[in-house]
Amino acid sequence: MRGFLSGIAVMAVMAGGTGFGQQAAMGGAATVDKTILLWPAGAPGAMGDEDVDKPTLTVYLPVGENATKTGVIVAPGGGYLHLSMQKEGADIALWLNARGVAAFVLKYRLGPKYHHPVELGDAQRAIRMVRAHAAEYGVAADHIGMFGFSAGGHLTATAGTRFDAGDAAATDVVERQGSRPDFLVLAYPVITLMEPMAHAGSRKYLLGDAPDAALVQSLSAETQVKKDTPPTFLFATTDDGTVPVMNSVMIYSALVKAGVPVEMHLFQHGGHGAGLAVANPQLRVWPDLLAKWMRERGLMGQ
Repeated sequence: MRGFLSGIAVMAVMAGGTGFGQQAAMGGAATVDKTILLWPAGAPGAMGDEDVDKPTLTVYLPVGENATKTGVIVAPGGGYLHLSMQKEGADIALWLNARGVAAFVLKYRLGPKYHHPVELGDAQRAIRMVRAHAAEYGVAADHIGMFGFSAGGHLTATAGTRFDAGDAAATDVVERQGSRPDFLVLAYPVITLMEPMAHAGSRKYLLGDAPDAALVQSLSAETQVKKDTPPTFLFATTDDGTVPVMNSVMIYSALVKAGVPVEMHLFQHGGHGAGLAVANPQLRVWPDLLAKWMRERGLMGQ
């Protein structure tokens, strides 16, 4: 394919078996199933040489024109213990591809083996990676967003509140890039790590059994929002029994207070982990609302 991806092993990610994947394929989307290591020479802090020690991006590029030059890094959820790579990864990439948007599914390192700041470092590296090679992927360096589900939503919100401009003196072109996402999409996200609204599992596997209280507060994304936090789209359900809906309300309130453009949609029913909710007639409208928001911001074609 392209020079940057040449020589990297292909990983076929099949969408077969899911109604949505079949529908997306019929809609003209196709994937370029290349999985690339975020650090080809080995990830910082790696505690082994197994698959779990190697954060990656799987690249999905649309067949048609990416008119808005938008790319989205997708962070699946799983409580910082496992990753929902199909429903909150490949399916989302196909949905974006079908609408002319490039997608990059992130496999980040997980607890209990890895704790903060490893996960954030993987997310920041992914953003830098896509930005450094934006021209090769047909995206614009200022149209790179991040889309996270559940604990992947926490990682996304953290990336959107704790970022830097890159290291201009770095010999690695990737590390010269800024790590700020240009927009955020948060689907039923974990936001706070503080009681009483925390998702205990996410906190445990991200920070360990007895984290310092100051660290817990600093990684509760609602406390870190500032005026240059990226524009954000939020979706959650009121009857979510896993991650309290107030997580979304808390960061929405913080974003409004900081003057950050934000749109939130709360549904009465739907529980947790719905993904694109293709089998739920009441909930499956939420991706259409996201598409509308992206089109209005020039992030998705008509």
